[in-house]
Amino acid sequence: MAKILVVDDQPNMRTTLVMMLRGAGYDVDAAVDGTKGSELGATGAYDVVLTDLRMGAVGGIEVLRNIKQKMPMTEVVVMTAYGTIESAVEAMRLGAFDYIQKPFAEQELLMKVQRALDNRRLAGQVQLFANEFKERYHFENIIGRSQSIRDVLARIVKIAPSDATVLITGESGTGKELVAKAIHANSRRNTKPFVPVNCAAITETLLESELFGHARGAFTGAVGARKGLMEEADGGTFFFDEIAETPMSFQAKLLRAIQENEIRRVGENKPIKVDVRIIAATNQDLLRAIEDKTFRQDLYYRLNVARFELPPLRERREDIPLLADFFLQKYNRKNGVKARLGEGVVEALMQHDFPGNIRELENLLEQGVALSGGGIVGLDEVEMRVTRSSSTSGRTLAEVVDSAEKQAIEDALRECDGSRERAAELLAISPTTLWRKMTRLGVVYDSRS
Repeated sequence: MAKILVVDDQPNMRTTLVMMLRGAGYDVDAAVDGTKGSELGATGAYDVVLTDLRMGAVGGIEVLRNIKQKMPMTEVVVMTAYGTIESAVEAMRLGAFDYIQKPFAEQELLMKVQRALDNRRLAGQVQLFANEFKERYHFENIIGRSQSIRDVLARIVKIAPSDATVLITGESGTGKELVAKAIHANSRRNTKPFVPVNCAAITETLLESELFGHARGAFTGAVGARKGLMEEADGGTFFFDEIAETPMSFQAKLLRAIQENEIRRVGENKPIKVDVRIIAATNQDLLRAIEDKTFRQDLYYRLNVARFELPPLRERREDIPLLADFFLQKYNRKNGVKARLGEGVVEALMQHDFPGNIRELENLLEQGVALSGGGIVGLDEVEMRVTRSSSTSGRTLAEVVDSAEKQAIEDALRECDGSRERAAELLAISPTTLWRKMTRLGVVYDSRS
C-alpha cells in the first residue's frame, strides 16, 4: 500500500484530504505544520508528500527543499491557492512533481497523486540498477535486470534492517549465499561476523560440536574447550546452508537455540547466550521433507519468517547475456587475457536450460576463457557441455538431478570399494545424508560388482 503524507496547517482541509486519500485506499499520515512535515517527510517513510504552499513559519517551499535534500526519491505535490501560480512554478523548479490549485475536485487530486506514485515506482526501477545503488547495498555480484531479480533486491532492502529470521529456497547454483551476504551487509550487524556453514559437508557426529562448541574432555580428542561457530558469530549473522541436511536430533537443539538465543556446548550444562541473526537456505522442498519426517515442522515455521525463493536461471533467460559478460570479464582479469565471446555463443547459452543454474554458467565461461587462450570463446569451447546438458529434453529437472546424483553416488561407492564413510567424504556430504539419498534414489551397491 502506497504511503502518503499530508502537510497542511488548516485543520478542516487537513482532515478532508486525509479522509479523501484513505477512502481511495492509501495509507495516510498528517502533519499539522511545515516543521513537522519536514521532519516526517525526511524519514523516507512516504512515497508521496502532499503539502500546502502557504503555512506558518515553515512554508511548502521549505518542506519541499528539506525532503528533496534528504529523500530525493520521494515525490512532492504542492497545493496552491488562487494567485500563487508563481510559487507553484518555483516549487516545480525545485523538484516538485506537480501542483494542484485550490479549490480542486477529488478526482483531480487522486489523479495527480496516482501519477506521482507511478513516477516514483518508475524512478525506483531505474535507480535500483544504477551503479550507486548497487555499491550502496553491496549488490555488485547479484547480476540481472529481470523482474524476478528486481523483486529479490527490493525485498533485501526492506528486510535487511530488521532482525527477522530468513529462509532462502531455490535450486542449487541460484545464488542463495550471495543473497544471504547482501542481507547481512545491509543489516545493523554488518560490522560483526557473517559465518556460513554447509550443513551437508559436516558429519552428523561433528555437527553439534562444530556449531555449539565443546567442553574439555567432552569426547575423545577434546583436549581443550572450544567455541562453536554460532558463538563466534555473536552479534552478527549465521548462515545455515543446506539446512535440510541436518539430522532430526540436531534440529531439536537448533530450534531451542533460535527460540532461547542460547546454546550449550557439548559436555556442558551451562547455557551460553548468543545474539545472532539466523539465515537458512535449502534446495529441497521442506514441506515434502516434513511429510517424509526428515525435517521438523516447528523448525520450518521458526525459519520461515521472511522467505526468499530464488528463480532458476531458465526462468530469467534475459539475464544470461549480462551474467555471461560478467563472468567473461571476471576470468579475463583472473587470467590476464582479453577473451571475447564468438558468434552464436550467447544464442546457444540462451537456449540452454542450465540445470546447474548460475554456477554452471560460471563454470562454462571459466572453461571457455581457459580453452580460448585469450582469443575468441567460440562454440567449440562451450559446445561439449551445452550439448551434453541439453540432451536431457523430455525429462523434468527433478529427474535430471536425481539421475545425476544417483550416478555420482554409484561412482563414488565404486571408487571407495563400497565404503559409505569414504564415499561421503569424497562427495563432500555427511554419511547420514548419503544414506538418505541412497534410500530415496534406490542405490544398492554390491562391492563384488
